Amino acid sequence: MNENKENIIVTRSYGFALEIISVYKFLIEKKEFVLSKQILRSGTSIGANIHEGVASESKKDFIHKLGIAAKEARETSYWLNLLKDSNYINNEQFDTLSNSCQELTRILNSIILTTKERYFSNIHNS
Repeated sequence: MNENKENIIVTRSYGFALEIISVYKFLIEKKEFVLSKQILRSGTSIGANIHEGVASESKKDFIHKLGIAAKEARETSYWLNLLKDSNYINNEQFDTLSNSCQELTRILNSIILTTKERYFSNIHNS
């Protein structure tokens, strides 16, 4: 993985996880236990899967782990929309978190696509 992209995605996913933990704490104070657990699980799983991918043993495993991270980001986006539409979080909270989540998804998709192109083109050209 490109050193700059690695730093960006690792750093941003970690920061996003911290934001999600804050939302989780906020929701627990409001006595919302089910949605809070869902957003905590998916929102922190993004970075965990990225870290697993960085330590992967092969390009195929790397792509797989980042693919899981991207799926977790999409799930997190669902929970964020649900929290906004059910009035647990306000529009400002939603916009901040949703923008971060969308950015993570875009970066992940870009890394996955670039890695697949390089990996598969090297296999076919060998």
